Amino acid sequence: MGRAFEYRKATKMKRWGHMARTFTKLGKQIAVAVKAGGPEPENNPTLRAIIATCKRENMPKDNIERAIKNACGKDQSDYKTMTYEGYGPHGIAIFVDTLTDNATRTVGDVRSVFNKFNGNLGTMGSLAYLFDHKAVFTIRKKEGVDMDELILDLIDYGVEDEFDEDSEENSVTIYGDPKCFAQIQKHLEENGFEVLAAEFTYIPNDVKDVTPEERESIDKMVERLEDFDDVQTVYTNMKPAED
Repeated sequence: MGRAFEYRKATKMKRWGHMARTFTKLGKQIAVAVKAGGPEPENNPTLRAIIATCKRENMPKDNIERAIKNACGKDQSDYKTMTYEGYGPHGIAIFVDTLTDNATRTVGDVRSVFNKFNGNLGTMGSLAYLFDHKAVFTIRKKEGVDMDELILDLIDYGVEDEFDEDSEENSVTIYGDPKCFAQIQKHLEENGFEVLAAEFTYIPNDVKDVTPEERESIDKMVERLEDFDDVQTVYTNMKPAED
């Protein structure tokens, strides 16, 4: 239990940055989901999952509805998922997940930050072996549910035998195979679980120690990357700072 909890908890609050940027990023995710599966949440499980995340991030209902309406417009941009990988300062691996309507602009922005911080942007897939791609679901904990039994049941749907509990939020986070995202979500919903957030993430399979000075320079690079609207999330294999 908790193989990724320390890493995920340390990065959870800074993954999205400021509120305005958060809503812009979530708006893009809504646009992609609507284009792929339509504007009705009840018929679009991906959209339902994103709306759950929006609510957890305190995105106002009006913003969500506006993003869905805008996504139905003919003049909406066609966003594509692009990932960029490379090494930042002090040999730290950096994985940049983006949604963009202009790949030329985005790769130029990302490359400029790597260059500024003396990093090296590699080819797509070059650092994938350093990270585990996971589907992550955070659900409201139900009274009387034995988590070990629940996980045992969910294993048949692609979930790992590992979970994290958050007593403050009365929630449980489970991890699974990204290819099984839809079936995991469907099984949770059919069994009456409130899905608080559902997303994909990259978890480093090994973390690297850094000095406080090195951490400062890497954090600055990550923050600069996250400033771009096209960038959804930045992952590194830097060991989380101790509280």
